[in-house]
Order: sequence, then structure tokens, then C-alpha cells
Amino acid sequence: MNEIIVAYWSQTGNTEAMAKAVGEGIEAAGKKALVTEISGVSMDDLKNASVFAMGCPAMGAEVLEEAEMEPFVMEVEGFASGKNIGLFGSYGWGDGEWMRNWVDRMTAAGAVIVGGEGLICQEAPDEEALESCRALGKALAAL
Repeated sequence: MNEIIVAYWSQTGNTEAMAKAVGEGIEAAGKKALVTEISGVSMDDLKNASVFAMGCPAMGAEVLEEAEMEPFVMEVEGFASGKNIGLFGSYGWGDGEWMRNWVDRMTAAGAVIVGGEGLICQEAPDEEALESCRALGKALAAL
């Protein structure tokens, strides 16, 4: 598959900026990126994809956004086995617990987390964080 889905939920635009950088990395590696909010994602397309990325910031007490993202992730858990998934998101407090929990959930569902862990940055991504996102995109494209 030459198109890689980068699905995200963003409140302030920080995770959206990360998603766009992941997409830039995918495109730089010669694949097509579909960078879209989770509301625009076809679950059938995700089910048929061997590789994709998901992004969400830490919310509340370091959890995924509960109204849209949590149900989305719960659905993905049902077909994540054997998929290569990149995870990313921003946070404003805490130490990244929400991402560690998310990685554990996807791993328990049988997914392979690209890079071995989720990619996080505090607040708005700086150039170093954006470059890490581009590197994640390149890694996704190489699979």
C-alpha cells in the first residue's frame, strides 16, 4: 500500500502539527500520506492497512481524549494484531503515562509499535520534535 494513514485528534493544534510532520516524513520517503482527523478515517481502510499512525494529546489525568479518540482506539484494538502502528502526541503536564499506557494497549492487542515506543513532546512541537515526527514518518514508509 502506497498510502499511509496518519489519523489524529488535536485540541490546540500541537498534535495536528506533529501529524503533519509525520506525513511529511512519509512523503519524503516516497509514499503518499493521508493526514486526517479521526472523524475522517475509514475503519475499513485502517483494517486493510498493514501500517498506519495515530496521534492524540494527553488529556485530563493523562488519558486519551474520551469522547472521540478513546472509542476510536477501542475499535482499532479489535483489529490491531499484526499491524505496524506509529503513536504520537503532545502533553502539557505529567511524564507521558498516557502514551506508555497506549503503547501497552496496542502491544497487548498484537500491534508492533514502530520505533518501540510512542513519540511525545511537551506543549507545541519544536523543530527537534518535528524532525522526530518526520523520522517516524520515514520509518512507517520503510515498512
